[in-house]
Amino acid sequence: MSKRELIDTGTDKRYVRRDEEGKFKESVDVGRSLSADKRHDAKNVAKPGEGDKGDHKK
Repeated sequence: MSKRELIDTGTDKRYVRRDEEGKFKESVDVGRSLSADKRHDAKNVAKPGEGDKGDHKK
């Protein structure tokens, strides 16, 4: 699975994954719920770049 990258358009922030050709494969909007989720302690551990598959321990 490819790493996510953050794209900030100025009005919107999105996490995207790209396929082997560099085209967008998956896109997730960064809303208030994802921002609030970062402020809480993690129960599951995920690899760097795989934050949507679990959390990161602080």
